[in-house]
Amino acid sequence: MPLAAQSMPRFNAQVLSPFTLLSPTRQTVPVVLTSAHSGMAYPEDFLATTRLDPAMLRRSEDSFVDELFASAPSHGIPLLSASFPRSFCDVNREAWELDPDMFVDPLPPWVNSGSHRVQSGLGMIARVVTSGVPIYRQKLPFSEAERRVRDYWQPWHDALERLVTETRARFGACLLVDCHSMPRTELAPGTADFILGDLFGKSCGQAIVEALERLIRSLGYSVRRNAPYAGGFITRNYGMPRKMAHAMQIELARDLYMDETTLRKSAGFASLQAGLDQVLANVATEAATWLQLANGSP
Repeated sequence: MPLAAQSMPRFNAQVLSPFTLLSPTRQTVPVVLTSAHSGMAYPEDFLATTRLDPAMLRRSEDSFVDELFASAPSHGIPLLSASFPRSFCDVNREAWELDPDMFVDPLPPWVNSGSHRVQSGLGMIARVVTSGVPIYRQKLPFSEAERRVRDYWQPWHDALERLVTETRARFGACLLVDCHSMPRTELAPGTADFILGDLFGKSCGQAIVEALERLIRSLGYSVRRNAPYAGGFITRNYGMPRKMAHAMQIELARDLYMDETTLRKSAGFASLQAGLDQVLANVATEAATWLQLANGSP
């Protein structure tokens, strides 16, 4: 793999480590959870280059998703979260998925500058926050992209690759669940509470997706698959069912647990967190069976 203030709860201008890994005392389940976009440690040099205040930058976060799934280790499941924000470095993109218009110097020819994500301003280094507002005051040197890959993107993916490799070695298979949130106020009316993304059946066995969907629906939530989110780089890169590695993306609607305007937890946070804890408890007891079914074992 290639190389605050009260109005801003949890905002932090220091990055002590590129990731947080909550590990169980002993991993007992062939499952790994990730939260790629919940980081809130904003590097000071990044803040010095942006034209936006923290409130606007935070629009790109999957706020509190790491907290919603924080009980994973108590069920024998590790949870890997990025500590830095998506607006600074997006680990759910290819390392070199970059917009050439953002840089002072020409980009190397091997850079992926033609993806629809880059064209929409949301490459590995985002040009805009998710509301479409430009982030930077001026163009960046390519050396800054190299630094962010080396110091942030790569360590996070190295940690994830180790988790997946160790899980497959220990259990014979691995299910990676990449956890995100979606701004329902910006989506079409009637969008479901949860979107399960498996790249239209390519990254995860259908027995697994169907079982997880049943668990979520049993709690009273509505669920759709792959629309409008089918999965990103994490799902695509780590989901290899033929190699006993399954990956799926979960998007949950932010209005279930937070105020999308103030970016504060709502009264629904505790209820959703308890529901997800129940889901994880069931995953812990059933995931091995799901993987056997998905992999064609009796």
